[in-house]
Amino acid sequence: MKFKLILASVKTHITDAVVDAAKEVGATGATIITARGTGMREAHTFFGLTLEDQTDIVMFLLEEHTVKPVLKAIESAGRFHEPGTGIAFVLPVEDVIGMESQIERFKEKVRDTYF
Repeated sequence: MKFKLILASVKTHITDAVVDAAKEVGATGATIITARGTGMREAHTFFGLTLEDQTDIVMFLLEEHTVKPVLKAIESAGRFHEPGTGIAFVLPVEDVIGMESQIERFKEKVRDTYF
């Protein structure tokens, strides 16, 4: 099996919706890391200091065949078509350990979808 990692930077108030949508189409779980970020549209206080938006980094480790539907679900639930709502990207994963409990579910999903 080949695995890929989706990293999605989303606003904290839509993190749960993004994770739920990803699980509905095949993600077996997620890791959420609290972060801060700035973008093109930075807000300023009256002291001239830049405010940094609270953001969550949501990580999904997936079997490669489940990446496209999960990415599409993340895009929709995260409202990525709206400016400043977040980004997501996919990285290849060389090796994985500790996924034994989820591999059977990935196999079933691939078997049901492609065979």
